[in-house]
Amino acid sequence: MLDFTKFCVLSFDCYGTLINWEDGIFSALRPILTAHGKTVADSAVLELYGELEAEAEHPPFRPYREVLNSVVRGFGERLGFTTTEAEVRSLPNSLKNWLPFADTVEALQQLKNRYQLAIISNVDDDLFAFTQTHLGVAFDHVITAQQAGCYKPCKKIFDLAESRLGISREQWLHIGQSIYHDVLPAQSLGIATVWVNRASPRQGLGAVKAALGKPDLEVPNLQTLAQAAT
Repeated sequence: MLDFTKFCVLSFDCYGTLINWEDGIFSALRPILTAHGKTVADSAVLELYGELEAEAEHPPFRPYREVLNSVVRGFGERLGFTTTEAEVRSLPNSLKNWLPFADTVEALQQLKNRYQLAIISNVDDDLFAFTQTHLGVAFDHVITAQQAGCYKPCKKIFDLAESRLGISREQWLHIGQSIYHDVLPAQSLGIATVWVNRASPRQGLGAVKAALGKPDLEVPNLQTLAQAAT
């Protein structure tokens, strides 16, 4: 068990950790697949999404809206159909409606009583502004891929976060759903990590690229983390 008494700041990945992005992804992609007569299992949708997103996030940097546009086009290319521009835009446009997991808001409010809270997210500033309204707390720091000019697991975004947080790495705990995007890069910098391994049709991975790693703590949800950390 982690010694939570040494941490001053908890930083969070957002989508998949705080926000139920799998439901959000399905809400946008399922109508497209249905319109083109494609039947794809939920786990296969998430696997393909993870592959396409990781490819689109490779340098050179482009905004997350464009990454999501590329994901939709990639589904068409991989599955043999041509997407319309309206379909391409539907995924990034849906993000403002993606909602927190049932335990997110209460857990964040509980943690806010003891720690500074930060977001470190692969997103554009304007898209996170929509999400912020759903989360129920004011974050002390918000660090986005747009600000860093790169996407996790790029360490540049963690370097930017470190410059903003103003604490030692020993006082910083990073929490995320993705081993690939969050646990591995944070650990490489000596930052303690929590893996939020939420239930998913693609258990242990969700909609992200597969990777192997050993977080300092694994929890099934944010409520469990809040109970351990406060």
